[in-house]
Amino acid sequence: MFLHLIFAVLGFFIGMLINSLADFLPTWRRSETAVSWQWTPSGLWQLVRGQAARRRPWLVELSTLLLFAVLPALIPAWQNLFVNSFHIAVLILIIVIDLENRLIFDIVIYPATIIALLGSFVVTREENSIRLALVGAVTGFVIFGLLYMAAQWRYGAGSGALGAGDVKLALAMGAMLGFHRILFALGLGILLGGVISFLLLLSRRVNRQSHLPYGQYLATAAIIMLIWGAQLAQRYMQPV
Repeated sequence: MFLHLIFAVLGFFIGMLINSLADFLPTWRRSETAVSWQWTPSGLWQLVRGQAARRRPWLVELSTLLLFAVLPALIPAWQNLFVNSFHIAVLILIIVIDLENRLIFDIVIYPATIIALLGSFVVTREENSIRLALVGAVTGFVIFGLLYMAAQWRYGAGSGALGAGDVKLALAMGAMLGFHRILFALGLGILLGGVISFLLLLSRRVNRQSHLPYGQYLATAAIIMLIWGAQLAQRYMQPV
């Protein structure tokens, strides 16, 4: 119970950091002058005090608080718990920025990929975890690289059908998940994107020519695989 409380508090502060980075990075990217770092005020704290608060800050903080509170039960191995908690925080940041700005930043992806490769030495996975992480990273990059080139050929350069950031995200996901789980994650991400796009099309919030950002669906699938990937891989990859 104490560990759950610690992770709940950690999740709250991680949510604050995610909100601050989600506000800072797009501004820093667009600005031609130096942009100073500022912490985004806690949305949950503003709500508790009865103050008006933006919707995204308190939603992110509440989501990370609740998710991190249950992570120790979902990921019992302590090595995996700490490594995967970092990955999940990065993926939530990617989801928030991609939802609001349709951008995936190299300054987030490349360090996350390197840390994921280093973290493969720590996590309790199959033998040769670093090999699985490297092969997973290459697999994710190649698969989405081919999809990216096909989208550019089909819809034209700059169409927004699939971005280079999605390819780099697939690279990072492969390093986080390893070869045995990246295929599940990419398939699940594509499925999520298709289902949500279909529902939005039915509700007429988008049309057939609309191109929705794929990063949020890929990152969501990666979070699912980081938490339940071992069970899914064991269930569907075991011999019949």
